[in-house]
Amino acid sequence: MSNEKYIGLDVHQATISVAVMDSQGKVVMESILETKASTLLEFLGGLRGSLFVTFEEGTWAAWLYDLLKPHVTEVLVCNPRKIPLLKQGNKSDKIDARKLAERLRLHDLKPVYHGETGIRMLRELARSYLTVVKDLSRVMNRLKALYRSWAIPCAGRDVYYRRHRSEWLEKIPEAGTRRRAEHLYQQLDMLQPLRQQARRELLAESRKHAITAKLRKIPSLGPIRSALAVALIQTPHRFRSKRQLWTYSGLGLETRDSGEYHFVKGQPRRRNKQATIRGLNDPATLCCTSITL
Repeated sequence: MSNEKYIGLDVHQATISVAVMDSQGKVVMESILETKASTLLEFLGGLRGSLFVTFEEGTWAAWLYDLLKPHVTEVLVCNPRKIPLLKQGNKSDKIDARKLAERLRLHDLKPVYHGETGIRMLRELARSYLTVVKDLSRVMNRLKALYRSWAIPCAGRDVYYRRHRSEWLEKIPEAGTRRRAEHLYQQLDMLQPLRQQARRELLAESRKHAITAKLRKIPSLGPIRSALAVALIQTPHRFRSKRQLWTYSGLGLETRDSGEYHFVKGQPRRRNKQATIRGLNDPATLCCTSITL
């Protein structure tokens, strides 16, 4: 009899619901643990055999992966969006843990990549930079939307500059809206130096990785995009083929076609028209356009 055990973890801030299933699909143990490293490791230490553990990608995923990997046979972080069965039927922490253990036993889970620890610093700095850029873009869009709501033309970048700020504020006739614009300008002034600092730290860390210098030789890949590519792709060896790597990086092509066939003398024939080709704009890697003020 196989001595394999499949463990599903439904992780929350205070508790972890655990379901342990054997190779025959029988639930041999269920428990509710405190979300603490010592408690979880003590529980796993009491189990015998080959341990296969799964849990959903989320806030706790990176911490749990690093904690459990040295102590079990395999850790699989699954993508919850690719598990439609979790949304069907009754739902509770215990039920979700059972479903995860069952899907793991049947090898029916889509993994989320974890495990590249050598570039963790670069990855965190990249996430910080992208978050600040996104926040800055949101503030700039809100500022222009405010002027447009009063039918004030605001094309170009002059609306953001400090030297023209008083002139733009005077164009707003209502005092409350003008005060709101002042608050947006204050946010803009705080985010601009923060973005510059995040950019400097990202570039400084990226210089420690030789691959970024090689990527910069590719046309259209500057220092920022090269650093983000290394941070977000992590390693190309986690992809089965180059096509998967291109698609993940936003460089793949997808075809769109419809009404491909028509009947000629009672026989279906393919129409002589080219399929529409579109580039994939995957935000995971190529959403790295820098903002210059």
